[in-house]
Amino acid sequence: MANKTKRETTGYLHGFTHEEQDRLYHQARFLEHRVHEGLPFRRSRRMLEIGCGVGAQTDILLRRFPDLHITGVDASGTNLERASKHLHGLPWAKRRWELHVGDALKLGFDADSFDAAFLCWILEHVSDPTSVLSEARRVLRPGSPIVVTEVLNATFFLEPYSPHTLDYWKAFNEHQIALGGDPFVGAKLGNLLQTVGFRDIVCDVRPIHLDNRTPGERAEFLQFWTDLLLSGATSMQKAGKIKPATVRGMQTELQIVAHDPNAVFFFSFVQARATAY
Repeated sequence: MANKTKRETTGYLHGFTHEEQDRLYHQARFLEHRVHEGLPFRRSRRMLEIGCGVGAQTDILLRRFPDLHITGVDASGTNLERASKHLHGLPWAKRRWELHVGDALKLGFDADSFDAAFLCWILEHVSDPTSVLSEARRVLRPGSPIVVTEVLNATFFLEPYSPHTLDYWKAFNEHQIALGGDPFVGAKLGNLLQTVGFRDIVCDVRPIHLDNRTPGERAEFLQFWTDLLLSGATSMQKAGKIKPATVRGMQTELQIVAHDPNAVFFFSFVQARATAY
């Protein structure tokens, strides 16, 4: 029986511009209270962060866990250059991190090298998440915690009804799939972690449901979401996935939603926690 051909990751939907790097720092700070509360790293000392990018999550982890040393791995040298500059400027991060350009499918570390692992918004961009998690397990000591936070793009809902935005979102997800990623990987984390041998797996679905009860937070999140959507526009237009009229229509709709007194925003992501054995 012929083996299935594995998909390859062929690009990053958001690009590697300075503006995108700035957006990643803002995103990490904006979502910090949703992503980082109660993480199980109090006893950890040597963490592996796979897909550390510009060091935005590294910054927060080092601040929240003062006894932690983080080794970050990312495929983008451009992002790691920005991460290095950023982390060098943080007083609390001094001598507590190192960065490596590397392949998450073949980590250059020995078994049992780390006692914690953290992956955030990375598996959505890779074609073989099972192998990434298998490598993470290989380099973790038995009993070490891993935390994986991922998107579940099928959960997006917006009121008032915004057809251009929904068309854009559909194209956004299809483009990510075409690039080798998976915009729905959050729902699959339990299976993926179990497949490679992790135990004590807990998948926490975290809804973001904003309406008239929290108008200030709703307004802030709609602006954040607008920036996130537009960050993919250039890549999508170059690939012929959308037309400029769709982008303009989406921008108009998002402005209407932002000023509607009964607007609703809903989105869920998934944070999985498990233990290496």
